[in-house]
Amino acid sequence: MPLSLYIHIPYCVKRCGYCDFNTYTPAELRADATSVAAVSAGYIDALIAELDQAVARLGEREVRTIFFGGGTPTLLPPDQLGRVLRAVEERFLISKTCEITTEANPDSVSAESLIKLRQAGFNRISFGVQSIKGHVLQTLDRTHDSTRVGEVVNSAKSAGFDSISVDLIYGTPGESVADLNESVSFALSLPIDHLSAYALIVEQGTKFGAAVRRGDVVMPNDDETAEKYLLIDGRMSEAGFHWYELSNWSLPGHESRHNQIYWVSGDWWGIGAGAHSHLAGERWWNVKHPKMYLDLLAEKKSPAAGSEVLHDDDKFTESVMLQIRMREGLDLARFTNSQQKVLANFHERELFLDEPWQAGRGVLSLQGRLLADQIVRDVLSD
Repeated sequence: MPLSLYIHIPYCVKRCGYCDFNTYTPAELRADATSVAAVSAGYIDALIAELDQAVARLGEREVRTIFFGGGTPTLLPPDQLGRVLRAVEERFLISKTCEITTEANPDSVSAESLIKLRQAGFNRISFGVQSIKGHVLQTLDRTHDSTRVGEVVNSAKSAGFDSISVDLIYGTPGESVADLNESVSFALSLPIDHLSAYALIVEQGTKFGAAVRRGDVVMPNDDETAEKYLLIDGRMSEAGFHWYELSNWSLPGHESRHNQIYWVSGDWWGIGAGAHSHLAGERWWNVKHPKMYLDLLAEKKSPAAGSEVLHDDDKFTESVMLQIRMREGLDLARFTNSQQKVLANFHERELFLDEPWQAGRGVLSLQGRLLADQIVRDVLSD
């Protein structure tokens, strides 16, 4: 069975107000720390130690995708990230077509570091752009600007990356439709082949979430958010990008193969503090805090904090929630008669495309994509 690896780098220079990911600034890890280098010593060694635990359990499996996420992986030097890739190569069989991705912030890389990342073995890069409008970036606590975005994306192309993606966030308070359109236009002016666009979610425990609860900022309503999604889809389609998952568009052949593993519940091992893994219906997750993670690996102990075995009902529910978002859609034969009636009602409302429906697949129409969550709730509650 092929395997994917996720590598978590839990460091950021600044915590964005909307983010609830498992990431830490230097000052959050040590009061007197002023740089990531001051708090990340030993982390690469710990990642490699966990790789040893993985190969001891799995044997020499073929690895088809590797994804470095965070946090901001590119805050660590390219040669250190390359050490992890070399360790993977020494312990597993790497597919000749292995997709090797790193996330990056526009202000965490340079033309020189991008060349070094490519030389280290990375062939795909995903930039957290979110917006090019200054007031939107300020609301999101982002530290880059559009000039920087253009520079690093073009530098990534010059460095020889096979695939370049950008992430956008839409629905930020104060962002107009024109603002979003400008961000999409700017993204399409760059040498990208993939775009992810996510509606801003208010997460509890974040600075942004607290501001929303206080009434300091007001989130857009559902109609406004839907209008922005339709804008993105229309612009991407006109530019030759096809949607292959609700929030993802790509040129042909540039889909994120790593993310597709998640969406079809494939096998992946998550390496690093707070990383999640899934193997043959078992899921587990590592301790979140980097120091605890480092201490456990130094003692040659498993960093896992908990685990669960997914039962058939859980697997079915999860597959419906994920696969309805995909271009391949749902296998209608998997549903009970009563669930098929619910789905048929949505088909009559033109929320599923007719041609794949006749072939036994429930593929969302454009309007259906706007109501995906409601469709899932109604089907699973029946």
